[in-house]
Amino acid sequence: MNHSPVLTADAVHVVRDGNTLLDDVSLTVHPGEHWALLGPNGAGKTTLLSLLGAQVHPTRGRVDVLGHRLGRTDLRGLRAHIGHVNPRHPLRSAPRLRDVVLTGLTNSVERPPRWQPTEEQRGRADELIATLGLTARADARWPTLSQGERGRALIARALMPAPRLLLLDEPATGLDLPGREQLLTALDALAAAHPALATVLVTHHMEELPTATSHALLLRDGRALAQGPVVDVLSAELVGACFGLPLTLDRADGRWSVRARPRVPAP
Repeated sequence: MNHSPVLTADAVHVVRDGNTLLDDVSLTVHPGEHWALLGPNGAGKTTLLSLLGAQVHPTRGRVDVLGHRLGRTDLRGLRAHIGHVNPRHPLRSAPRLRDVVLTGLTNSVERPPRWQPTEEQRGRADELIATLGLTARADARWPTLSQGERGRALIARALMPAPRLLLLDEPATGLDLPGREQLLTALDALAAAHPALATVLVTHHMEELPTATSHALLLRDGRALAQGPVVDVLSAELVGACFGLPLTLDRADGRWSVRARPRVPAP
């Protein structure tokens, strides 16, 4: 396994229209690590993910993605090597799930009319579909899929070019309980099947963290409050400070749960 960092952000600042969105944030992600970006709404999670996905440049600071420095490389070419899952995939037709997954190779919303995948490419699509628990739905039309099935299909699509990095922006948003659990089970299976793959997942719900989550970064008001292995970062004190309320935090079988504690009135 290549142990060089997949991502490095060093003293990053992002300022837009006079508003500071990220303030002196640093982060290093190695192959096989699975990071969670946690924080309240407006903390800067999506802005940081956009930097890591080579979507935008920092105002100040250094960002290296897959060995390429932002500002010194073509962003469009770099994005082709990053698996970035967009839960709002803008499909307007009714392709089969397998065909949607295959468009990960063409980097297009629809399958190009004259493009035909090879048998090897079809085999890889079916392997990923199986890993994400979707074999029984591989020939189903997109409008007939549940939101959870679509989310898992888009993860398979993002993995078709065999990226070293997978970025997930609130992948469990809008899912019901079975859909969320199927998604998290699939993400854990993915981590086991692809040990060199690095992932970064944005959420503000700790119940949405897969058991494979190895590291966490807590963001508040654009600043990194804490980061490192989950056993060091995901404590009631640090997470409570991140979200601005006293919390009770529990972990069972690798899954997290959280609830607010009543505030003690001042004497």
